[in-house]
Formats: sequence, C-alpha cells, structure tokens
Amino acid sequence: MNTARFESKVVLVTGATSGIGEATSRRLAAEGAAVVLGARSKDVGEQLAADIRGTGGRALFVPTDVTVESEVAALVRAAMEEFGRLDGAFNNAGAVSAFGAVQDIDDNSWRAEIDLNLSGVFYGLKHQVPAILSSGGGAIVNNASNLGVVGMGSVSPYTAAKHGVVGLTKAVALENAAQGIRVNAIASGAVDTPAFRSTMGATPEGEAQIAGLHPIGRVSKPEEIAAFVAFLLSDEASFITGANLSIDGGFTAQ
Repeated sequence: MNTARFESKVVLVTGATSGIGEATSRRLAAEGAAVVLGARSKDVGEQLAADIRGTGGRALFVPTDVTVESEVAALVRAAMEEFGRLDGAFNNAGAVSAFGAVQDIDDNSWRAEIDLNLSGVFYGLKHQVPAILSSGGGAIVNNASNLGVVGMGSVSPYTAAKHGVVGLTKAVALENAAQGIRVNAIASGAVDTPAFRSTMGATPEGEAQIAGLHPIGRVSKPEEIAAFVAFLLSDEASFITGANLSIDGGFTAQ
C-alpha cells in the first residue's frame, strides 16, 4: 500500500458504510485521502468517520440516499465546503432487491431497482463532474458489477440497471476525456459482504454454489475490490478511461 498516494486529495464514496464501500473508504483514508462518506445509515456512518479520524485520517459523513438528487448534490457540496475540493469519487451504492421472472416484477420494484442502481450513479456523476473540474481534474469509478457485462435470470431489473451503468460510464468518460476527468467502471463478481451473507451466502451450501460460479473457486474479499478501486482512482491509472474492468475471479471470462 502506498500510504501517500492520495495525500492532499479528497475522494467521495457512496454506499460507504458496509462491504466494498467501507473497505474502499478505509483504504483511501489509509493512503492519505480525505474521504467523504455517503450512506443512509447515520449511526454507522458517523462511527466509521470517527474510526478513520481516530487513526489519524480525515473523514466526513453525510447522510445520503442516492435515489434523491438533492441529497447527492448536498453530499458533493459538503465535500467542497469541508475540504475545498473534490478529486475523485466511487459511486458504489447499490443492491439487488427485485427477484423473479420478468413477468412477475411489478412496476414499483422495477423503478426502485433502476433508481438505486442507475439513477443514483447518474445523480452522482451529474454533480461530481463539475466539482472535480473546478478542482483541476480527477477520476471517478462506478460499480457496475459483473451483471453489467452478462445476463442472469431472476434479476432482470438489476441486470438492466448495471448494463446502464456501463453505458453511462463510457458516455461520461468521452464527454470529459479532454477535460482531465477519467471515468471507469468495475465489474465485480460476488463479494463477501454483509449483503452477501444475508442472501446468497447465508448458508454454506449457498456460498459454495456462488463460489463455484467463479473459476477461481471463491468469492472476493471487499479489500481486494477496494485495492483495485484505489488504483483506478490514483494517478497510476492515468491512461485508463471509459473502461469497464472485470474483477470477478474469471466469472465473465466463461
């Protein structure tokens, strides 16, 4: 770990209080970034920010529901007001909640899935890009998941949203390539997060089944995803933009 790679930089993370978001927030802070944490759970978010500050890092938590544009705008505004700049962002908030055959998905479930997993990323980009431009450029990473690359039955709204994230990433990357902002997406496989443990990985049999879908033979640790996101946000990835990069144990290579 390069503990000075993000020194003097400010990075925003949504979905910051659990799983990939928490691991990435801690990683970025350990590498010198001031982290601006956005999530819905206020108590958990405040505790995470306090933990980071307690180890000498810089952190600010802002309660944020990414499906509400005004709250996303307030998150970006808080970053600028507290730290005076914004150099990067990880649009990570998302979840799958609508399960079943397409004919069984009601309108509310469809819209909720799109709002969280696609519109939330759009709102982030809409407000992050001007702030990062005003700070002299930087990088954004969107979490598209492996279902932004391939299809899977019984989760069609989530799959559609994540495919949309990939297209949105490419379009915004092209809009800003000459302006000093890089925009990339990651296609992560299954990750050992609390959400995974409460759904697919809730039983040893379920975990083994999901692990078996990955040629590497296991699911990822959140810290592995965090390390990759940190690389993409860093200057070491300065020639990468408009890409959707798989970190999925070979899932999408099949």
